[in-house]
Amino acid sequence: MEYKITTYNERETIEVAQNLESEKFPNMIICLEGELGSGKTMFTKGIANALGIKENITSPTFTIIKEYEGELPLYHMDVYRLNGNTDGIGIEEYFNKNGVVVIEWADTIKPILPKERIDIRFKVIGENKRVLVIRPYGQKYEDICEVIL
Repeated sequence: MEYKITTYNERETIEVAQNLESEKFPNMIICLEGELGSGKTMFTKGIANALGIKENITSPTFTIIKEYEGELPLYHMDVYRLNGNTDGIGIEEYFNKNGVVVIEWADTIKPILPKERIDIRFKVIGENKRVLVIRPYGQKYEDICEVIL
């Protein structure tokens, strides 16, 4: 099943993330896809806020992975620069570290992603308007979507 949500500004994108995060659990995997400037990092800011993280969230483009402490740890990844080559990075280890994993540009590393996860594709419709296409994989993620969407 696929869900679509339209947001009209950054605040609404953050609210969608916070709603999703209200159903958080250890080892939750959130995979984000979309062009530059489509709202992936803004969405991650909403996740961080819901986890009680006060630090400024920026895309880890050059560091690949940033770790934040909150209600649950947040592991924020930007895998764009890897060009699909994850050798030696240890990304898979984060899938079982009892935190919430958010991966920007996740479509570039699909072969190593867990089967159970939630994919969110951001489509730019206008200057501030976005359509978020949400696809859950696995019963746990389907249940979350039923609750919040």
